[in-house]
Amino acid sequence: MENEKIEQNEELNTEVQEKQEVFTKEDLTETPKENINASTMDFDWDNFDSTVETSSAHDKRKELEEIYGGTLTTIEGNEVIEGKVINMTDREVVINIGYKSEGVVPLNEFRYNPELKIGDKVEVLVVNTEDETGQLVLSHKRARTMFAWNNINKHFDAGDIVKGYIKSRTKGGMIVDLFGIETFLPGSQIDVKPITDYDAFVGQTMDFKILNINLEFRNVVVSHKAIIEAELEEQKKDIIAKLETGQILEGVVKNITQYGVFMDLGGVDGLIHITHLSWGRISHPTEVVEIGQKLKVVILNFDEGKKRIELGLKQLQQHPWDQLSESLKVGDEVEGKVVVMADYGAFIEIAPGVEGLIHVSEMSWSQHLHSAQDFLNVGDIVKAKILTLDREQRKMSLGLKQLKDDPWQNIEEKYPVNSNHSARVRSFSNFGIFVEIEEGVDGLIHISDLSWTKKINHPSEFTKVGENIDVVVLEIDKENRRLSLGHKQLEENPWDVFETVFYKDSIHDGTVIKVFDKGANVLLPYGVEGFASKRHIKKEDGENARVEEKLEFKVIEFSKAAKRIVVSHTKVWEDKKKAEYEKDKVNTESQTKKIQSNVEKTTLGDIANLEELKERLLNKNDEEK
Repeated sequence: MENEKIEQNEELNTEVQEKQEVFTKEDLTETPKENINASTMDFDWDNFDSTVETSSAHDKRKELEEIYGGTLTTIEGNEVIEGKVINMTDREVVINIGYKSEGVVPLNEFRYNPELKIGDKVEVLVVNTEDETGQLVLSHKRARTMFAWNNINKHFDAGDIVKGYIKSRTKGGMIVDLFGIETFLPGSQIDVKPITDYDAFVGQTMDFKILNINLEFRNVVVSHKAIIEAELEEQKKDIIAKLETGQILEGVVKNITQYGVFMDLGGVDGLIHITHLSWGRISHPTEVVEIGQKLKVVILNFDEGKKRIELGLKQLQQHPWDQLSESLKVGDEVEGKVVVMADYGAFIEIAPGVEGLIHVSEMSWSQHLHSAQDFLNVGDIVKAKILTLDREQRKMSLGLKQLKDDPWQNIEEKYPVNSNHSARVRSFSNFGIFVEIEEGVDGLIHISDLSWTKKINHPSEFTKVGENIDVVVLEIDKENRRLSLGHKQLEENPWDVFETVFYKDSIHDGTVIKVFDKGANVLLPYGVEGFASKRHIKKEDGENARVEEKLEFKVIEFSKAAKRIVVSHTKVWEDKKKAEYEKDKVNTESQTKKIQSNVEKTTLGDIANLEELKERLLNKNDEEK
C-alpha cells in the first residue's frame, strides 16, 4: 500500500507541475509584447502580482495548491517510513518518501548492501522534516537500527527462530549480526556438543533463538544450541512415546562412568548400570564397551515420565547358569577366581556369571577363624569342593578345607594320651592357655597344669601369645574337638621328694618374695614356694618381714595333694625363747630341791643366797610376760 501511495504521489506531482507550466504561459500571452512601452518599465510588478492573485489566477493557484497538498505524505520527526531510491551519486543517495521534497542519505550508510540501485525500496528515519536550508533530513542507518531492535524485541517476545550472520570470533564466543545489530553467541550455546574449532563458524549464516535482551546496555544474547535442544526434545518425545519394557533398541555409547554407560538411542539417552553390562563381575565398564560403540540393548525399566530409561546388555545373552554343565554335582572339585571378599567369606567365579561362596568357616579346620581376608585375596585362583548346588536359585556353596583330611578323624592315633608335642599359644583365659598343635587341632592347658612348684596368678605370667610351648596330651574329647593338655607333666612330680624334705616342724632358709594383706610368699630351697600368714612373718623385734629379706622359716603345714607348704618365721624365734625358758626353769627347780634338802643346815648366808635366787626367778618371769 505504501508503495502504491508513493507512485500515486509521483503521478500527481507530475500533473501539478504540468498545470503550473500551462498557467504561466496563458498569463503571459494576455498582454501583447508590442503594447509594452517604456512607461511600463516602471510598473509595479509586485503590486501587479497581488492584483492578479485577486483575480481568476488567484483562484487557479489556490486550486493547484490544494491538489498538490493532497498528494503530500504527512510525516513527523523520528518516524521510520519506506522510501524509493530515485538517484545515486558517488557520495549520496536521493530518496523520495512522498514528501514535498526528497531526502539525501550518505552512501556509506548502505555499505552492507553494495547492490543498491535506483528504484530499490529502503527504510529511512525522518530525522527532521526541514533543516535550516529547508532540506528533508533522513537516515537509513538509524532506521535500520531502530527497525532491527523492533524486530529483535518482536521475535524475542514471540520466541521465534531468526537468521543471523556470524561476523567474527570474540572472547568466550562469537559476534552475530542480527538485523544489523551485533549480538553475542556464547561458545556454550553454539551446539549441544563441545566445540573446539570456533573459527570454522565464522562467515556462516545460521538459525538462532534470542535468549536475553539487556535494554540498558543494548546487549543481546543468542543461541543456536537452544534450537537443537528443542528439536531433540521433540524427537525425544516421539521416541519415548513408543518405548516399552522389553523392547530391543540399537544405540551408541555416548559416555562411560564408573557406575555405568550412557547410550544415545537416537535423540534420547538411557543408562546401562555396570551390573547390567555383563553376567560376570567387572570393575569398570571399559572392560566391556568403549565410546562410540554401537550396541543392541533391552529396555529394563523407565520412570513414569519416561525421562530415565534403564537399559540392559547382558539380558540379551543367555544366563551362564543355564549353560552350566548338567554333570556338575555336589562333591565335585572346581577351580575359580576370587572376585569379591567379605569378612564372612569369599565369592569365587568358576565361570563368567557363575559364582560360589566359600564361607569363612569352610576355609580351614581351625577353630580360630575371624575374617576371610586371613586366607584369601581378590584375584587368587583357588580350588574348592562343591558343598551345595541350587540351580533354580542359582546359588552354590564351596569349601576349601574339604580338600584336606579332617585331623580329628584319626586324632587318637596321631595324638594319643601321654604323647608329647609342641603347640603354639593362641590366647589366654583366667583359667588357662589355649594352644593349637596343628591347624584344626586345639587344646587347653589348665593353669594348674603349668608348673609343679610356681604359683601362677594368670597364664600370661608364664608365656606369651605366639610362642611355642611343650605339652603332653592328658585327655581327648573327640566330640567337642578339644584336647586337655599339660606342661608340668613333662617333669617328675617334685612333691614326692618335697614330702621328705619339707616335713612338719622342719626349719629352712627362705626369702620373702612378695608381701600382701594376708601374708607373704616365701621362696624355699629347690625353688618351691611357701606361704606365711601375716602373724607368722613378725620378727623378734616386733617388725614384719620385708620383701627380699632372708630369714629362717619353720614348716607348720605340708599338703602333697594340695601342693601347699605353710611356714612361719615367728615360730622359729618363739620356739627358741621357749626352749631357753624351759632350760632356765629346769635349772631353777634343781637348785630349789637342793636347798630344801639342806634346809636344816641353813645359815644366814644361805638364806641370803636363797633370797637372791628368788629375786632372779621373779625378774625372769616378768621379762617373759
